[in-house]
Amino acid sequence: MKTLLFALTHQDDEVGYAGAIARHTHAGDRVVLLWLTRGEMTEVFGTLPLDEVARRRTESGLEAARILGCEPRFMDFPDTRVQATPEAAAEVARVIADVKPDAVITWGEAWGRGMRHPDHQATGRIVRDAVTLARISRVVAPLPPHRAAAPVFTMRGEFSTLPCAAIDVEPVLEVVLEVGRFYRGLVGWPPGDAWLIDRLTAAGAVAGCRLAELYDAWETPPGLFDRLV
Repeated sequence: MKTLLFALTHQDDEVGYAGAIARHTHAGDRVVLLWLTRGEMTEVFGTLPLDEVARRRTESGLEAARILGCEPRFMDFPDTRVQATPEAAAEVARVIADVKPDAVITWGEAWGRGMRHPDHQATGRIVRDAVTLARISRVVAPLPPHRAAAPVFTMRGEFSTLPCAAIDVEPVLEVVLEVGRFYRGLVGWPPGDAWLIDRLTAAGAVAGCRLAELYDAWETPPGLFDRLV
């Protein structure tokens, strides 16, 4: 059994990663789904107080994790103000030292719509720095450092030149659609099953299968796989 850490930003980010998450959980792997914020700045709940929005989004993360079969964790970085600082990286490094993942999946440097959200860009930098900092005893004490290999994968953008790891998600399509339908009913996104299927089909055309998700493989060989590790 492998352990994977998906370190994202807002509750609903996992829609784009749901196929890879489900491939691993369905294979019996442990998947920890971490959100750095509580997503409290969204306007989909109208003028509710920020603490009530954060509560609702925390609940939505719990339900999405249930659908995907993974372990939810939450941090309290400020939504829309995530900053890639040494202190932030050290905080996430302590999570990595606790989880001890065999791989870490997060946001990359891509600048397509959604990917270019400043919180997503900052999250990717924080998490990638944290993978290294988690190896340093003085950073993560009193936890023991996590020095085992933990390759990084990030969501692939259209113009990426990094090696591509493609995950065949056709066997877990219904789980991906269920997560999408859950969030569509809650926040109005994503815009229908067809949007998700079209996205996965386009990625599959690149990967050589019917439905896929594409990831930048920062430290592992490229190719089409059932799972990332």
